[in-house]
Amino acid sequence: MYFDDYDSPVFRPPSEAYSFILRLTRGCAHNKCTYCNMYRGVPFQVLTDEEIERQIMLAHSYNGAGVRRVFLADGDALVLSTERLLKVLATLRRLFPNFERASSYAAPKDILRKSPEELRQLQEAGLKLLYYGMESGDTETLKEIKKGVDGPQSIEVGQRAIAAGMELSVMVILGIAGREGSKRHALATAAALSAIRPTYLGAISLMLYRGSELKEQFERGEFHPLPPAGLMEELYLIIEHLDLPETEHCLFRSNHISNYIPLKATLPKEKPQLLKAIRYSIDELKKMKDWDVYNHDKY
Repeated sequence: MYFDDYDSPVFRPPSEAYSFILRLTRGCAHNKCTYCNMYRGVPFQVLTDEEIERQIMLAHSYNGAGVRRVFLADGDALVLSTERLLKVLATLRRLFPNFERASSYAAPKDILRKSPEELRQLQEAGLKLLYYGMESGDTETLKEIKKGVDGPQSIEVGQRAIAAGMELSVMVILGIAGREGSKRHALATAAALSAIRPTYLGAISLMLYRGSELKEQFERGEFHPLPPAGLMEELYLIIEHLDLPETEHCLFRSNHISNYIPLKATLPKEKPQLLKAIRYSIDELKKMKDWDVYNHDKY
C-alpha cells in the first residue's frame, strides 16, 4: 500500500489477520474512551474517494483473486454515509471475484445514527460481520469510561446489528469498573448480553495503557484495579447470569494476551463446564503472591 494511506497505526481484530485492510478513515471520531490510547494523537480524518479507490486498485493489482475478506478500518469506518459505504462494497464485489464478506468495528454512535433499513442494505451489500466493543452494559460504568452511550443504548446497538442479519462479535472488558463497581458492571453486562444474543463473545482483561486517562486516574489513586482472581470472579458472575436460549450458538473466547488464563466454550451448551473452569482458575490465581497492576503495560 502507499505509505501515505498507512501513515498512522492501523488496528484490526486478530481474526482479520489474512483480510485486506481497507482504510476508510484515520483514527477514531469519538476518541474519548478513558481506557484506550489507540488513536491518541491521530487527528480524525475521512479518506477521499480517490484515496480509498487507490488502496482497492493496488490490492486488485497484487492478487485480486486472493481477496476474500475485507476489514474496513480504522476505529469507526461506519461513520461514513451509507451511500459511500454501499459504493465501496459494490466496488469490492465487482473487482474481487472471490469476495465473501466485509467486516468493521462497530462504534456505538455510528450504529445508532443508521436506520434499520440502512443496516440491512449494508448487510445485503456484503458487510456481514461487526466487531462491537461494548465493554460494559452498565450505564454508570459506561459514563465513567466516556463510551458515549448508556446501558440501554449499548443494548440497542447490538440488537440493531443482529436484526439486520449481521454476525456480531461483542467484546467486554473485565475489571473496567474497578473494585468498587465490579459486581454492578458484571450483572448489568450479563443482562445486556442476554438481550443482545451475540454470535461471538470475547472477554479481555483491563490493561492500563500509557497515555490513557484511566492509567492517569490509577496513578492519582482514583481508580482501584482488580487482582487476577477478582477479574475471573467478575467473569464468573457474567457467565453465571448470562441467559441465552438453548437454541443459541454463541462462541465464547477469552484468549487475548491480557488474560491470565485462556478459556473457550460454546454457549449456552457448555456453560456448566465453563463455570467449572472459571472457578478452578479463581482458585489457582488466588495463589499468586504478587501481580503486575499494569497488566503488560508496554504500549
